[in-house]
Amino acid sequence: MPNPFFLTPTIVWLIAGALLCLMELFIPTALVEFTMGLSAFIVAGISLIFPQVGLQVAIWFGLSVGGLIVTRRLLPKRRVSTIEAAQEAETLTEIPPGEAGRVLYEGNSWRARSDDPHTPIAPNQKVLIVGREGNTLIVVPENLLHS
Repeated sequence: MPNPFFLTPTIVWLIAGALLCLMELFIPTALVEFTMGLSAFIVAGISLIFPQVGLQVAIWFGLSVGGLIVTRRLLPKRRVSTIEAAQEAETLTEIPPGEAGRVLYEGNSWRARSDDPHTPIAPNQKVLIVGREGNTLIVVPENLLHS
């Protein structure tokens, strides 16, 4: 009995390739989905010559991994921005002693904690950035340095 939906392996690979490439438009993954989609299109052509699905999956996997390695080498390296010490920011929330709060720095909200683990910092107060640990800024009240 013939398949009423005509879902041959070639059609399945073409649909998978189209979906993966379209997903890259809506969920950007630095060309991961796009590379996997292109690999699926290539395997769709190969499936006309080699009907073994297991071999097709192995080829798709190999092409996808190889394509990802190539695209990673071609993409520009991301620069990590550095924050110079003594930059000014403003607290958005209270920064309790030993805990984190939020500060506004260059128009963005950052997680921050006080350099002094015993002194709270009130909201809407000017602070100076004295360091950074990952995505957390280390701050001190501006009036502490001017006293």
